[in-house]
Amino acid sequence: MTADTTTLDASAPRLEVDALIDDPHTRIVVCCGSGGVGKTTTAAALGVRAAERGRRVVVLTIDPARRLAQSMGISELDNVPRQVKDVDESAGGELHAMMLDMKRTFDEIVEGHADADRSRAILENPFYQSLSAGFAGTQEYMAMEKLGQLRANDEWDLIVVDTPPSRSALDFLDAPKRLGSFLDGKFIRVLMAPAKVGGRAGMKFLNVGMSMMTGTLSKLMGGQLLRDVQTFVAAMDTMFGGFRTRADATYRLLQAPGTAFLVVAAPERDALREAAYFVERLAAEQMPLAGLVLNRVHGSGASQLSAERALAAAEALTDQRAEDTHADGADTADAHPVHAVPAENNLEADGIVDLDAGKAGPRTAGGLSPATAEHVTPTSASAAQLAAGLLRLHAERMQVLARERRTRDRFTALHPEVPVTEVAALPGDVHDLAGLRAIGDRLAQNLTDTDD
Repeated sequence: MTADTTTLDASAPRLEVDALIDDPHTRIVVCCGSGGVGKTTTAAALGVRAAERGRRVVVLTIDPARRLAQSMGISELDNVPRQVKDVDESAGGELHAMMLDMKRTFDEIVEGHADADRSRAILENPFYQSLSAGFAGTQEYMAMEKLGQLRANDEWDLIVVDTPPSRSALDFLDAPKRLGSFLDGKFIRVLMAPAKVGGRAGMKFLNVGMSMMTGTLSKLMGGQLLRDVQTFVAAMDTMFGGFRTRADATYRLLQAPGTAFLVVAAPERDALREAAYFVERLAAEQMPLAGLVLNRVHGSGASQLSAERALAAAEALTDQRAEDTHADGADTADAHPVHAVPAENNLEADGIVDLDAGKAGPRTAGGLSPATAEHVTPTSASAAQLAAGLLRLHAERMQVLARERRTRDRFTALHPEVPVTEVAALPGDVHDLAGLRAIGDRLAQNLTDTDD
């Protein structure tokens, strides 16, 4: 591998994106990674490419940003899959997109697993309203629920999931365990105890301890909040087992062969460190990792010219220009001696007299009239200066490429078994289907040696 190489080593396994999304056994693709690396764009581009290659696709984003809707030409996304227009469906595919509505998903679970009176009591409960709107971990758990619903529906050939934009992108893997810990915790068991103890003797025995406990909790939480929590727990009692069962089923679904995780990263040290964390965590959880998408990799159409050679050439041009300028100045002084001309013979009211032509007129500092100066081509000195500047810009680009290559090589050295595809950077932001198609092409091409 030379100093100017911008592509992966031949020994590094390559991620074949088209083979992944064309495989009918691939039913779920989960894009994860740290924030700001292009997960949402990657997920959308995969969805467009898979749909135009003949698959019925739904893209589920958990990112609250509206980039996905805008790029797909949809006014807004909500908890219901919306079909994306202007997708080429000639191969028989379709594309739908949706954005997780955490509270609405929670409401749907309650409405689907409780009778009308109980579901109304739960939905109107103040503690439930707070829990469903922003309780820690609720978003990740609801993402698991929505993914399970989409897969159970069996309406789509492929589900592409865009995870939250932070290191917590894998928190949905912990959602079943956290939920189980919460539901099986001492606090919940105590609150559920009155409903589970039968008979007067049991209630009498329990009331002594409960009165002491609730008195303490009332001081800590407030009496009304405690009553809301107890009412919520009592109403949800019959649903707790269902939560655990569905969460565990979705967790097993993520471990199944039909699921593929894609770790998305930028070619930067921090992003690839996070990518390594994701890879190790997925391996520990026995989740099927498809590979790494190295996004926004820079390239050059003149990669054979190294940064060192470009800088040396720029310095040589600068030095040569300085020497030529000095020599031209000396020659001009020798070839055009200054003649003593009376000032009154050299000046006129409208400018400097041109002694050679015998005419007067306004002149520039170089001795040319403004009209003539507009049509003068750049001198060899200015061309050399421009060339030197371009060489320095190229050197900076090659230094960026070298830095990206070093960070990539550190990752591949630590995880040589992980297939990688490099996505060359686009010159601008992606904001429409054409841009998503361009990203999809670059995902499949796995090339970074194009000039952007």
